[in-house]
Amino acid sequence: MLALALWAWASCAALAWAESPAPSVHWGAIAYPDKDRTLTAGLTVNRFTEFDGAGHRYNDIRETSGFNFASLSWTERLAQLSGWNTNLTVGAGPTQDGLTRFLQNDVVHKVRGLTPVPVGAKRHATDFMIGGSLTRWKEILGRQEDGFAGVGVASGSLYHELYAQAGLRRVSLPDSVPFSQFVRFSAMGRYGRLYGGSAFPTVAPQSYLGQVSVGVGNYQPEKDDQSSWEIELALTVDSGLFVDGKGNALEERFVSAAFRYSFVSFETWNDFVNQKDYGPTFGARLTVDLLHIYHAWRNGS
Repeated sequence: MLALALWAWASCAALAWAESPAPSVHWGAIAYPDKDRTLTAGLTVNRFTEFDGAGHRYNDIRETSGFNFASLSWTERLAQLSGWNTNLTVGAGPTQDGLTRFLQNDVVHKVRGLTPVPVGAKRHATDFMIGGSLTRWKEILGRQEDGFAGVGVASGSLYHELYAQAGLRRVSLPDSVPFSQFVRFSAMGRYGRLYGGSAFPTVAPQSYLGQVSVGVGNYQPEKDDQSSWEIELALTVDSGLFVDGKGNALEERFVSAAFRYSFVSFETWNDFVNQKDYGPTFGARLTVDLLHIYHAWRNGS
């Protein structure tokens, strides 16, 4: 059955990517929608820390959470509506402190010489988030389908959100600029209405999010070339998923870095630009493009 499904969805090789499962967008993950048909699987982790290294508490949430999601993301172009596509992204797994605590205290903080973050109560649960979106892609700056606008929903045991977003994806410089074929720029704005869930019963009523990024990569590979690659750096400003003790939204800023090669992608995001190190502090994900693998297998490469 899996082989038949992959055959039905198989397409030409492209940069391996996938939409992140919630709550990654509010932790700083690169959140642009997919343009091409994809079917990807991976592992995504996000960490919420109750305290910073000095023992200061983030807000009224009295536990630390390490979300460990196995994820599947499927984007399909709508044959009946040119320029439109849909996405379904699912993430689920055990919420346990061990993995993300090790990455934060024993890896990142130790390498950077920072004080380990103390941990009090810890969330133990099986959490999940399901997201779906509808996106319209259109030519904006003279390049094929470089602009997008769409709506979506994310819901599960953490929180619930209805959102709309619009932006530009992988816009190139003029051809007269040296190395323009290797550089791309992206930007988006997103507005969401938020509602509390089991893990986070009290959240901000709404979120305003802006994201900009620059990518360097092989954007014009030869036909049947399996070595497409990209390095992308992004900055995200979010009015905040969480609130303080008075109900005011807590603004967040994040940086993220992604590396994509052939059918594999790795991305990590962090709040160190805030200089606070508590609340939604960091995350990472590793994904593989199942359609890319199947396409390569069918063609014997």
